[in-house]
Amino acid sequence: MKIALAQFNATVGDLDGNSGRILELAIEAGQAGAHLLVTPELALCGYPPEDLALRADFYQENARVLADLAVALPAGLAALVGFPLQEGGARYNAAALLRNGRVEAVYRKQLLPNHSVFDEVRTFMPGEEALVFELDGRRFGVLICEDIWQPGPAEQAREAGAQALLVLNASPFHKNKQVVRHEVVGEQAEATGLPVVYVNLVGGQDELVFDGGSFAMSAGGELTAQFPLFEERLCLVDLVDGAPRGELHDLPGLDEGVYRALVLGVRDYVGKNGFPGVIVGSSGGIDSALTLCIAVDALGAERVKAVMMPSQYTADISLADAQALAERLGISHAVLPIRPLFDGFRAALADEFAGLAEDLTEENIQARVRGVLLMALSNKSGRMVLTTGNKSEMAAGYATLYGDMAGGFSALKDVAKTLVWRLARYRNTISAVIPERIITRPPSAELRPDQTDQDSLPPYEVLDAIMERYMELDMAPRDIVAEGYAEVDVRRVVRLIDRSEYKRRQAAPGVRITQRGFGRDRRYPITNKYQAPF
Repeated sequence: MKIALAQFNATVGDLDGNSGRILELAIEAGQAGAHLLVTPELALCGYPPEDLALRADFYQENARVLADLAVALPAGLAALVGFPLQEGGARYNAAALLRNGRVEAVYRKQLLPNHSVFDEVRTFMPGEEALVFELDGRRFGVLICEDIWQPGPAEQAREAGAQALLVLNASPFHKNKQVVRHEVVGEQAEATGLPVVYVNLVGGQDELVFDGGSFAMSAGGELTAQFPLFEERLCLVDLVDGAPRGELHDLPGLDEGVYRALVLGVRDYVGKNGFPGVIVGSSGGIDSALTLCIAVDALGAERVKAVMMPSQYTADISLADAQALAERLGISHAVLPIRPLFDGFRAALADEFAGLAEDLTEENIQARVRGVLLMALSNKSGRMVLTTGNKSEMAAGYATLYGDMAGGFSALKDVAKTLVWRLARYRNTISAVIPERIITRPPSAELRPDQTDQDSLPPYEVLDAIMERYMELDMAPRDIVAEGYAEVDVRRVVRLIDRSEYKRRQAAPGVRITQRGFGRDRRYPITNKYQAPF
């Protein structure tokens, strides 16, 4: 028996488009000799639907499209399709068994995640019953995502007579996530004595990236099929004497996986929201260089424009490196000096600033001049501005509101500076487009003479390590100090993170690649007097 897994890129709210893609894959599956097509979680409406799942009309339209899909499926092919279900006053994250032109049965997800980026308890009710159906003499139990992460629903399906488990997933990417999935699913397969066939969504949805990587495991927890990550495709699994078998692809390394996630996240945010391309402020620094590489790999060189905006403090080598990068990437670029505009602002403010020394104010004016230029180009061309700040800068508040933070999306929002350097080196293994000097020069905002980032921040290896522990792992500052980090550095980083929440609340959304990113993961109050003890 052959099972087809529809590892495809759904768009939230595009019911007809998602249904059409499922039908295309169903036809392909039938031609390949498959008996069953399994889609990802909520494939019909896309995941996560967030508060769309509070609208009655949303469920009515999903029901209509699902019924039409059931009729349109190829003869002889059954399908499990994830969809949102409303019954009376209850709403469910559900999966429908489509067979013989109708909805034959429905499974309602039992375990609703309410952590990290998930808040399904807000929109759905938990189901209670197993769904086991028979096809070609075998009995299959149906689970949805979180149901496989804890033992209850899998055991319930086994007790109801399941001989294999089919799991529909919309499991978002973070570093090393596939390894974790293998461990969890392998434990459940071993505990229940049932083989598992696992299909995952692929594609970007706002801050989230779904990495696909559908797979299958034997009843003993052995990996017997591993399909590619970050690719949309139909995955075929053969059941041989009840054991699933399929292609076995290697997993990407850490840096490659993160880079591909960033590319996919940018491609889908730009494409699904209908932007013709992007504009990136190119400084000659490593953050803008990596952002430009990601943009070109996501969209193609013809849809990316670099804008260099030198000030009187910009080193000649910065402009030269930015131009060299643009030429190597084959993208259009412009040079718009900001000194005349900066001088105009200073002249306009001269009376108000009389007798006051220059300080951070003048640095921020330069950043905001650049932001105005980028947004003007964006308005005129329709292209979206990609911001270039990284996670370390966002943690420390080392960014200017309405300046370098101005833009529609951030490729590096969840990428620590130390990882930025690694990803730049990784990208140069594909083709050496980033000039070596961009990677090796000390980073600088170049907003005052001889400025470097380390004038205002701890060394990035220290900042990133403390940030990870305090922000991502919720460690107490005193426990971070106990690990050997200097108390003065811990106090400084914690203070910077805590006081910068108001900036992050106004930042562009960006690709999530860690277990805890700024944005939908971490929800801290802006007005907050709590100080963690040392």
